[in-house]
Amino acid sequence: PAITSLVQSPFALPFGVANPQFAFQQHGGTFAQPGFADALAASPGISPFLTGLTSTLASGTASPAANAAMLSATAAALRLPHVGVLNISPVVLVSNLDENRVTPDALFTLFGVYGDVQRVKILFNKKDNALIQYAEPQQAQFAIQHLDKVRWHDKQMRVAASKHTNVQMPKEDAGLTRDYSQSPLHRFKKPGSKNYMNIYPPSATLHLSNIPPNITEEYLTNAFEQHGFQPKGFKFFPKDHKMALLQLNDVETAINALIEMHNFKLAENAHLRVSFSKSGI
Repeated sequence: PAITSLVQSPFALPFGVANPQFAFQQHGGTFAQPGFADALAASPGISPFLTGLTSTLASGTASPAANAAMLSATAAALRLPHVGVLNISPVVLVSNLDENRVTPDALFTLFGVYGDVQRVKILFNKKDNALIQYAEPQQAQFAIQHLDKVRWHDKQMRVAASKHTNVQMPKEDAGLTRDYSQSPLHRFKKPGSKNYMNIYPPSATLHLSNIPPNITEEYLTNAFEQHGFQPKGFKFFPKDHKMALLQLNDVETAINALIEMHNFKLAENAHLRVSFSKSGI
């Protein structure tokens, strides 16, 4: 029943639950322990992906083996094969950053592609490291999956799960910690947001959206050029000029362009939305 509920959810297809080629792997151990269902059901930040699952587990109607299978399938469907459900933290540790160029705002925008960032803390005594807290643990996993080992500022960034479950706000820290919990720029605040279906790793091609009808290709390419980015290609979507693809020289340039141009003002009530594209032009 729990798996049926998950398959019927809006997240089933994009996350592969309904794929006939999808193979579920059985696990024991933690998943089958007494009290696991209650602990999971009561855990803060449980994602909408798990709707219908915890209620079935907590009801006690399924056997321990069935519980294990359902949780294993859910974790696999969310592409979280190496993480125990109870040990998922909404906080990621980012290391090997360029401490002379990285800022909390830049980290918020880049990591905000994969979830709603609540707080960012650049470590005072190790400024090439940062802690980033998401609204939900699953969003942290998306960031790990898509941003770990990505090159940014000529360095290979590392992204891993943190032992911390939250980022505390210090009294004073020279602006290295910022709270974004009330930011209007969160991409996933609406339940069942379509943005969950469009999460892709960094690529040299950017997906532009929320473009007003009077904005031309020339206007957009000029805007990128004025911010130091030279587009290699541009294409409006044939049936929807609210969206376009813009290609840059390489992935690292595209990352910096996304950070700089996301939320760029196009009109009085229209700001450009920028994300990574799943395909090139």
